[in-house]
Amino acid sequence: MRSHHSRLARLAAISFFVTSVATAHAQVVRFEVLQSTPAYGGRSFGSVGPYVKVTARATIALDPADPRNAVIVDIDKAPRNAAGRVEATADVVVLRPADPARGNGTLFVDVPNRGRRIGQQLFDDALEANSLDKGDAGNGFLERQGYTVAWIGWQADLESKPGQMGIQAPVLRGVTGPVREEFVFDHMRNPATATLQWPVADPSKLAVTVRPTWDAPRQTPVGLAVRATGANTIEIQRPASGFDAGALYEVTYTGRDPIVLGMGFAATRDVAAFLRRDTSASNPLAVAGRPSVHHAIGFGVSQSGRFLRDFLHLGFNEDLLGRTVFDGLMPHVAGGRRMATNVRFGLPNRNSRHPQDPAWQVDTFPFTYAVLEDPLTGRRDGLMLRCRLNATCPRVIHTDSEHEWWASRASLNVTDLAGNHLDLPPDVRAYMLTGTPHYAAPNERVKTVQTMALPVNPLHNGASMRALLTAMQEWITTGKEPPASRVPMRAHGTLVEAQAAVPAGIPGLPYAGIHSAARVSDQSVFPPRELGGYPVFVPKADADGMSIAGVRQLALAVPRATYTGWNPRAAGFGADALFPLQGAVVPFAATRAQRQAANDPRPSLEERYASNAAYVAAVRAAADRLVAERLLLPEDAQRSVELATQDNLAQLR
Repeated sequence: MRSHHSRLARLAAISFFVTSVATAHAQVVRFEVLQSTPAYGGRSFGSVGPYVKVTARATIALDPADPRNAVIVDIDKAPRNAAGRVEATADVVVLRPADPARGNGTLFVDVPNRGRRIGQQLFDDALEANSLDKGDAGNGFLERQGYTVAWIGWQADLESKPGQMGIQAPVLRGVTGPVREEFVFDHMRNPATATLQWPVADPSKLAVTVRPTWDAPRQTPVGLAVRATGANTIEIQRPASGFDAGALYEVTYTGRDPIVLGMGFAATRDVAAFLRRDTSASNPLAVAGRPSVHHAIGFGVSQSGRFLRDFLHLGFNEDLLGRTVFDGLMPHVAGGRRMATNVRFGLPNRNSRHPQDPAWQVDTFPFTYAVLEDPLTGRRDGLMLRCRLNATCPRVIHTDSEHEWWASRASLNVTDLAGNHLDLPPDVRAYMLTGTPHYAAPNERVKTVQTMALPVNPLHNGASMRALLTAMQEWITTGKEPPASRVPMRAHGTLVEAQAAVPAGIPGLPYAGIHSAARVSDQSVFPPRELGGYPVFVPKADADGMSIAGVRQLALAVPRATYTGWNPRAAGFGADALFPLQGAVVPFAATRAQRQAANDPRPSLEERYASNAAYVAAVRAAADRLVAERLLLPEDAQRSVELATQDNLAQLR
């Protein structure tokens, strides 16, 4: 077993082993509790009381012939146990009320992001990932609401170790195949080092090319070379001139020993179903032979949000008894993307970023929840096609920062493939969190970074996400519908072509319409051959340079600066592209005289707010509106007014 598991297993005094009864349908065949301890040092959370942290591992055993498992690529080639099943063992962490009767009855599965548990950074405003291990409950929102939270390892290419959850899945020993990876180093050190996803089968066939952006010809200039320094590690000797720090290096090689990565989807399905419904003593959530949770929400950020979109598309929201696994799904900052996981030699960590290849497996049709026909391939599909056929569709709240509309093709969720307006299904809501970067931790402040042209946007989305989780909980438990979707749309005139989306002439805000394209390639040839593309649109901005549509949190509703979801790369770092995951912020002039001297068309602070008291009053009024619209909770409204009073709401200092 992995070192982390071995260490925990030695805690014999406080660990125990339980085995569930395997039936024709039960896929969790062992659930081993390694440790059960008070969480957060015994801290109590209002009427819910204290929590317990359970560390465990779950072994699933899949029948490859079951159609619900057969969708997993290479499961038919994987080693089998004596019963003819394919096994995998996942890391599991559960955070539950010490008294289950005081919880809210909902299992909240926070899908790990690259093995890290980060959902509490959003909902609890915890300062770091894996905050439970550090005893940091932040504002305790999830706990005060009574959620039972679970994390289930799904990424089979990750080692299980403290702070990193994974799954031990079968390896296809001796199998080889072509692999392509891309690297942008953002530095000029030579040679550059990199880690490959898969072991190199034949170092003599390792090759590298370079190009300034994905749509430029691949080049092999004098001085460019690559060599293997280990099974998965390489050094790239870069040419002495002609390419800056933002150049794109493509490495091709023959990989070996692929893992059956798609079993991570089945582990999430089966362990979530087990925790939700199993009544045996094996289940730490069962009390006196009854489940202590009655509803389930699946949540994921970025990579794990894309995981949930694939989870839904591949049909994994149906368990092995035909029941719905998650009543609600909340993919966050996934854009119009999925992921390259359920493929041989997949790249789960891969997220092609501008200026990388937009036609990777991560960015393939279908993009949206409705069923459409792809004019380039003739396929008819949608993320909810399979669940519609067996009545296991969850209710979906899809949330994106504004960055996803510039860099992750989020417009493809609300347009057809010809670029026309597309209504979302009635059981789907979508919200753009206007003027925000892909992800920012709580309490960040504006900073400048050498690689980016503009100051970095610090806005955190915790307040908006708490309101939307509250809406999801009401939706799945009482049927009360969430607020209407708040996203740019073609029909509203707020989703437009990039050329003129943002006003020109704002000092310090250079706009060139840079955004990620959408392409489709023939992946059966190597390197892939581009077949065509789809229209991509971006949010239309107001006179201040901020997007009109979406959910405007209070820093934008009552602004002291322009906040964007895009930030160009700086000169020397691929200046014709966006820097990944970031937005920008450009403060307003303090006075009318200052703005006129700078030829800034945006009204100054003194022109917007007669006094600090007037500014705070405007924040209070905007907060009241958001609360009435159920897009802000009263406790967050009160906190925002306090921050405005302290001149900290804008996070500019």
